[in-house]
Formats: sequence, structure tokens, C-alpha cells
Amino acid sequence: MLFAVLAVAQQPPQDKSKRPSPHDTASVTLKGKKISIDYGRPFLKGRKVGQELAPYGKVWRTGADEATALNTEIDLNIGGLKVPAGKYTLYTLPSEGTWKLIINKQTGQWGTKYDESQDLGRVDMKKTVLPQSVEQFTISFDKKSEITADLMLDWEDTRVSVSVQAQ
Repeated sequence: MLFAVLAVAQQPPQDKSKRPSPHDTASVTLKGKKISIDYGRPFLKGRKVGQELAPYGKVWRTGADEATALNTEIDLNIGGLKVPAGKYTLYTLPSEGTWKLIINKQTGQWGTKYDESQDLGRVDMKKTVLPQSVEQFTISFDKKSEITADLMLDWEDTRVSVSVQAQ
């Protein structure tokens, strides 16, 4: 049994490009500093947001696989919450109405390992209906000025967004 454990431990890391949910990075530069989000991009595959995917009323990992990572080189104000420069994990609390973005101080964990005691804070996200369905979960930034951008999460017929401002 010891040999089996050692053999598994010595295998090379899994190639993320071969996963069912590809991984991507969304980024924006504000005040000359980079803000990036690394996340897994699951597909709908006939499932419904709010039901089988990102169930309403339950904390969701905001992507697939490892926890969704926010890295910021500059202090931010996200939807009224002060977020110091550093590394964080993003979760969401989906609902039929307003979604909440959760900024969590714990990093490096698998996406489903959520510890509420590590929350930096929660902010409301604006929910809008998209004109056409988005099959693959997408996080993006819409840069508004040198100091502000909107963070957007698009999936199925839903977009949720929140303002991000460099401090």
C-alpha cells in the first residue's frame, strides 16, 4: 500500500487543459496595477443556473475545480467593500433576485472548501438578463476609466455585475 501511495504522489500534476471545464483568467489594469481572476469555466450542458448549477440560496464556488482566485496589486473598493491589495477567493451566493459576491481571505483551497469565518465581506451584485444565452461560464471586466471597471459574471441568460474601483 505504501508503494501505491508513493506512486500516486510522484505522478505529474494533472494537465488542466484536459479537464471538462477549461480554465481562464480575466484581468484589467487600473492605475497601472493588474487585477486578475483565475477560474474554471463550466458549461451548461442542458442544466439550469439556480438549479443544478449555482443553486439559489447556496454559496457557489464561482466556477469549477479549484477556488476562484482574485489577485490584486492595488487596494480596491468592490461594491463598497474595501479590499486591500493581495490574494483572495471569490464565491457567490446566487438567488432569483440580487446575487452576493463573497470575498474570502482563505486561498489555495479546492472550490468547495468554503469557510465563512474567513470572509472579508459580501457585496450585492446587479442582476440583468442577457439578450442571448451564454453556454460557458464567463468572468470579464469592462473598464470604465483608469480607476474603475465593472466585474461581470455571465452564464445562461444572466449577468451579475459589481463596480470595482482602484484606491
